Amino acid sequence: MTLPIIGLIIGVLIGTVFPISIPAEYAKFMSVALLASLDSVFGGLRAGIEEKFDNTIFITGFFTNALLAAGLVYIGERLGIDLYYVALLAFGVRVFQNLAIIRRYFLKK
Repeated sequence: MTLPIIGLIIGVLIGTVFPISIPAEYAKFMSVALLASLDSVFGGLRAGIEEKFDNTIFITGFFTNALLAAGLVYIGERLGIDLYYVALLAFGVRVFQNLAIIRRYFLKK
């Protein structure tokens, strides 16, 4: 449980030390990628709390979410439709569901 928290802290520190500017045309891709990764992380934390965590499922889910989200954004860009809203909505709902379950677990403890 402490390993994800340590990884998050290290990631935030690296992000503040080495700021990277992302071009505006990639903003849709990055927003969806960020939510997809947050969905996987909070899903992994939830699975860890429920003692159902499986590393293979976590890693494959992380990359599957990222590829699906990038694919939706790319197809939407090619068609001229903002399909990235679909990915943002889906991943956003899942992040909040996982956070609610994690919160309930700690409040009951």
